[in-house]
Amino acid sequence: MTAWTPEDRALLTESTSLVLTAGDDGRPGVEVGMVLVRGDLYVRAFRGVRSRWYQAAREHGRGRIRVGTVTRDVLLETGGAAPSAELDAAYRSRYGQEAGALVASPAAHAATIRITPA
Repeated sequence: MTAWTPEDRALLTESTSLVLTAGDDGRPGVEVGMVLVRGDLYVRAFRGVRSRWYQAAREHGRGRIRVGTVTRDVLLETGGAAPSAELDAAYRSRYGQEAGALVASPAAHAATIRITPA
């Protein structure tokens, strides 16, 4: 597993969202909120595992993220054990109580994706 560079971590911390594209099929990406917890990058599909982009991430296991003008190839890990309480707190801290409630639902917990550099 490759870790995020200090420059990438700074960019991710300064940005409020990223554009995630799963696979190489040329489909447009989806803009999602993200959080860093213990140096790892996570996103959640607040609509749960039936979300199209979550399903694409699970199917392909790799893709790209774009933050501003920076694009990175990434691995997309679904179904892993994510630190739920820490993620919930990070989302609430970053996006406020209302947004935190959306991503803290059981459906969103089930649709957590850990993103690592490829």
